[in-house]
Amino acid sequence: MISHIRLAAAFCLLLLVALLVNAARIQVIQADSLDNNPANRRKTIDRYEQPRGQILVDGRAVTGSKDTGQQLRYERTYTQGPLYAPVTGYASQTYGTSLLENAEDGILAGTDPMLAPLPFWNDIARAQEPGGKVVTTVKSALQQAAYTGLDGRRGAVAAIEPTSGRILALVSSPSYDPGKLSGTGGPVAEAWRRYNGAYAQPMLNRAIRQTYPPGSAFKIVTAAAALDAGVVDDVDEPTDIPEPYVLPGTRTTLPNDARGCDKESLAYAIKWSCNSVMAGLGVKVGLDSMVETVGKFGFNDRRLRIPSGVAVSNFDREMSDDQLALSSIGQFDTTATPLQMAMVAAAVANGGDLKYPYLVERTLDADGDVVSRTGEHSYEQAMTPSTAYRLRQLMVEVVDTGTGMSAGIDGVTVGGKTGTAQHGVGNSGTPYAWFISWAQAEGTGRPAVAVAVVVEDAEAVRDDISGGGDAAPIARAVMEAALRDD
Repeated sequence: MISHIRLAAAFCLLLLVALLVNAARIQVIQADSLDNNPANRRKTIDRYEQPRGQILVDGRAVTGSKDTGQQLRYERTYTQGPLYAPVTGYASQTYGTSLLENAEDGILAGTDPMLAPLPFWNDIARAQEPGGKVVTTVKSALQQAAYTGLDGRRGAVAAIEPTSGRILALVSSPSYDPGKLSGTGGPVAEAWRRYNGAYAQPMLNRAIRQTYPPGSAFKIVTAAAALDAGVVDDVDEPTDIPEPYVLPGTRTTLPNDARGCDKESLAYAIKWSCNSVMAGLGVKVGLDSMVETVGKFGFNDRRLRIPSGVAVSNFDREMSDDQLALSSIGQFDTTATPLQMAMVAAAVANGGDLKYPYLVERTLDADGDVVSRTGEHSYEQAMTPSTAYRLRQLMVEVVDTGTGMSAGIDGVTVGGKTGTAQHGVGNSGTPYAWFISWAQAEGTGRPAVAVAVVVEDAEAVRDDISGGGDAAPIARAVMEAALRDD
């Protein structure tokens, strides 16, 4: 009898051990896979059980949360959603997150380990901290000026503080209301279909996720390469590049919309945008040196984050000389985001020192204590200081007496470069109007802002007129807002 009791006790003990082992297997070994199982809604319910942290512009929240009383309790809301959508992105219970809502999701959702009071606390306690805050570098006055200037036209604006790399404005137009995507159900699905099916692509972030042929605005990069390589020593001396200019190895003549470009100087070519001179200089610089120079400005960089990912601005690494000539005036396969072209203007304004662009100043916990800061650092020395000095002078001439006069601001030093990028078969498509610029107030030792504007649906009669007429006034409004804020 006693032996049977002992046997039963041993069997019960074995069952208890098996239960404990199974519990450990489920709660420890399989915990992650079970948490991430699509059939497990507990994690999703927990995610929306508390309000999401805020994204701040000028110290004010441009996001919020509302209590729906549903199983997925808190839903994201947005203040002036279309204005800030290219910065915030969306946080949807149905479609996930994008842009800052995605890049800083851990802070905003309260799941980032840096928010925990102790290391590994969240893993041990299975706890979730209150959502933190993301403080952006954006200035509301500049954002509004850019948004108002585009006025619903397809295009984008990027503005950078040259001395730090802080992104002061990031606008894409037309925009959308991310709040329409926040929840679940039929209206959210319908908004998603409407936005994604729209011809104007309102959800496309044209400022950082769309690349365009930069056209004549790219000539600033080619000029930097020519000066740094010693192909041009004196910007006022005539070049030996003839008009008409025949593309190397072909019988194709490169047209000039500007007059009097025959063997003209670099200064004249930048001021009036001579295709022949700039194409010829690009060929003289050579492919290897051009590729090296464009890389210093940020082209071909697949790792650029602000912290959201940025589309790669392209300059081909292998080309024939005729293709290099076209690429040197922003045509052929050369493409750039508006942010990239703002970086070009910022490098010139800041003496050749290109700062790494960033959109998040710092992150905070729910109590306002700093979790992380984004430090300023150089991206590259894009050109020598002497080259930057000469290019500053040339860009000022463009605004003072050249194609960019509509960007001028009384009592302020403004440098700019217009451009109209032709595209489509036989350049039959509507041109893209570009304007890149920087502004520095009198009596200050540093530039206030660098701006790039692209307008997709610009009306253009000839190269550069559209950039000066359509894009330059928008850039001027953004620069004026920066100068008031500085």
